[in-house]
Amino acid sequence: MEDVVNATESVPQGIQRLLIESRGRGLRAVAARERRAELTVGGAFVIAAVAIAVLVPTDRPLDWTDALLATFSLAVASLVIFEVGSVHSFPTQVAFVPMLFVLPPELVPLFVLAGLAAGKVTTAIVQQLAPGRVMMAAGDAWFSIGPSLLLAAAGAPAATEVGALLLLAALGSQFLVESIASGARERLHGHASVSEQAVESRWIYVVDTLLAPVGFAIALAATGRPWALLLSLPLFMLLLVFARERTARLQSLFELSSAYRGTAHVLGDMIEHDDTYTGTHSRSVVEHAVAVAAELGLDERRRRNVEFGALLHDVGKVAIPKALINKPGPLDEREWMLIRTHTVEGQRMLEKIGGLMSEIGLVVRSSHERYDGDGYPDGLAGEAIPIESRIIFACDAFNAMTTDRAYRSAMPVEDAVAELEANAGGQFDPDVVATLVRQVRERYGTPALV
Repeated sequence: MEDVVNATESVPQGIQRLLIESRGRGLRAVAARERRAELTVGGAFVIAAVAIAVLVPTDRPLDWTDALLATFSLAVASLVIFEVGSVHSFPTQVAFVPMLFVLPPELVPLFVLAGLAAGKVTTAIVQQLAPGRVMMAAGDAWFSIGPSLLLAAAGAPAATEVGALLLLAALGSQFLVESIASGARERLHGHASVSEQAVESRWIYVVDTLLAPVGFAIALAATGRPWALLLSLPLFMLLLVFARERTARLQSLFELSSAYRGTAHVLGDMIEHDDTYTGTHSRSVVEHAVAVAAELGLDERRRRNVEFGALLHDVGKVAIPKALINKPGPLDEREWMLIRTHTVEGQRMLEKIGGLMSEIGLVVRSSHERYDGDGYPDGLAGEAIPIESRIIFACDAFNAMTTDRAYRSAMPVEDAVAELEANAGGQFDPDVVATLVRQVRERYGTPALV
């Protein structure tokens, strides 16, 4: 179980979302907006490809054997889908680079389109891809425009003659044209933001850069030997095996992650059913805590811990008598001692679930530790307290102060902020307080706070 949990942590939540969405997208029928976007982007590609073929001719003759082998190799490469980072990628670079040196470069975009279309038709038949998505082959082929135009303009040098600078320029032109076309395509679709596109493109460009030398080696081998274009096929088969194993593993991780999230929310519902105030309070704390964690720059794993920890920080109170939880007055020492056991009780409950929840249990246990060391149950201080627990503690206190209770009315927001600031460095982590206060001011816009 530990290995599975660690693997789950290696796939950030946002990336899981993107991968799941992109998987499902291929099975859905093409919507009207998508169709318009693909016709626009694909039509522009066809115009550009034909223009290059007509306006930038070279002296390299077209050998149809080479063309068929190269197109077949690219079609096979387009069938090998593997997930890298937040995107699906394909080893098409291994087949594309040789095409630039065995075919007339001005015709390469058209043969790339043919190969990608053949791959999508095959996928539509074998894997039940929505038939309308075959039209996306043209939009996917924009990566071929830059290198083809550059090498055609350079006179179609052979693989044995081309210089390193020209190769680097061709790779750069590939990324430049592809990024422009991809950005326009995504805006027409209304999908990813500019920042999301940058993250996704980074992974694609890393894969293409690493595979480009392999493609060039095949181009060298294919000089005068067209059959050498098929040398890439064993590599594609190997990548296909690895890709299927990774896809299966990711699917199991998605399911496990969803199960943990579902468990957390079921426990949250249980808390709310047991005591309405505690449940509502916990969900309010989640909102503040997640925002603070994001602004502090916590990584995906810790932000997840903050979310689950904030939701479940009071789960141990289900073991405390409700009469004591809702007592309309001050608690005596014995009652306080019993109340303070709820963090340890919460950890014990979460450890029984095991896996990821054991880690959340550590956050819950320390969610009432004070920055100065006077908290409970372990008297931890400063950086010894998990950052997730420090965030939850401050957000918990703010929400408690600004919420009506049976024994007191809610404190005004400006008074609660003043209380947080007065106890920064003592009761609370000063960095957490500064971030929380800034967010409260932005949210409430109270004149007294500005």
